[in-house]
Amino acid sequence: MSKRNHGSEPPTLNPNPTPNLSRPEPLFDHEKLEVYQSAIAFCAWAGELIDRLPRIAARDQLDRASTSIPLNIAEGNAKFSPADRSRFLEIARGSAVECASCLDVLVARKATDAEFARPAKEQLAGIVRMLVGLLKRFSERADVMREEAPEYAVEREREQEHDYEEKR
Repeated sequence: MSKRNHGSEPPTLNPNPTPNLSRPEPLFDHEKLEVYQSAIAFCAWAGELIDRLPRIAARDQLDRASTSIPLNIAEGNAKFSPADRSRFLEIARGSAVECASCLDVLVARKATDAEFARPAKEQLAGIVRMLVGLLKRFSERADVMREEAPEYAVEREREQEHDYEEKR
């Protein structure tokens, strides 16, 4: 992490959270979901990082977005209709992607290091994959979600350039 960060040790990320044995058995179904447990682990890690960051917009946005992931997973899991469930899982997915973007901004502004952010972004990618997997069970639109193929934006830009050239 850069010199601008507060605190001596960066928070450690647990990419594979295990149940806390001192915690009682889960009372709610969402607490049993691996994606929820992973989101809670990321939220805890982000909280420790947030405490060490200077007051910048990306810090506050990371706080909100990291909190939004498990909250929307829990609320979505409590819904009965597939459409309602999907809506909340999509919001959780968007919040996870937003967290990854916040980490990119923090790296760009030299508030943290890229190497430090990488494990957290990998965990977020895992959360997104799990959410997309759940969405495929509940949403007809899930097949248009393509986190595993980042080239799509480049391909679309090439198509737009080609169309532009043809019109000229």
